[in-house]
Amino acid sequence: MYNRDYITNNSNTNHNTYTQEEQTGHKSKAGMMAFLRATYQLFAGSLLAATAGAYIGLDMASTISSWYWGLVILEFALLFGLYAVKDKPGINLAVLFGFTFISGLTITPLLSSVFMMPGGASIVAQAFLMTSVAFGGISMFALTTKRDFSGMGKMLFIALIIMIVGSISNIFIGSSVLQLGIAMAGALLFSAFILYDTQQIIKGNYSTPIEAAIALYLDFLNLFISLLQILAAFNSKDD
Repeated sequence: MYNRDYITNNSNTNHNTYTQEEQTGHKSKAGMMAFLRATYQLFAGSLLAATAGAYIGLDMASTISSWYWGLVILEFALLFGLYAVKDKPGINLAVLFGFTFISGLTITPLLSSVFMMPGGASIVAQAFLMTSVAFGGISMFALTTKRDFSGMGKMLFIALIIMIVGSISNIFIGSSVLQLGIAMAGALLFSAFILYDTQQIIKGNYSTPIEAAIALYLDFLNLFISLLQILAAFNSKDD
């Protein structure tokens, strides 16, 4: 009346298919977790390298100020070079930590000026704590939310260009009010970038952990600089 072998084979086939799909899902999830682990390890290492650069730079702040634009050019050269060697083991790590170390040196003039203010060390500590809390909170939201923020990319890029143009213009204008406005806009912009970049990492839109780590590092660094400028500006007004 019915074929026992057919039922048995069909049941086994469905079970095997489900098992294969389940295994693929587990492998995909495991692969993403490994990617995230590597990304955040590199991100943490980048922060340590930048901290070392800033610590060393504080002892020679005047020298760094005189060589500031040379360091900025070197910083950008290393950043572009990093994307060129991202798939070359060993070299990519050297360039990554070289870039983050130099970026730590380049923020030394700002740190030095803040440390010279009354309560300067407290301002720097507050800025770093606020940046860390904001970064952690936004990252957790990006990792757990079901909302898709991919559509923010074009808008964020346009806003970044406008902010860069404003920052360059203010070098010649020298307006403290404009600088404060740019810092406030930067705090909002790079908070949004943390959300966007974290989701891009989850979606697998970065080919290597190096790229993902440098995206998060730049978001963190620029948010820290923005918050530091804001706190320093309000502190100087209080004085």
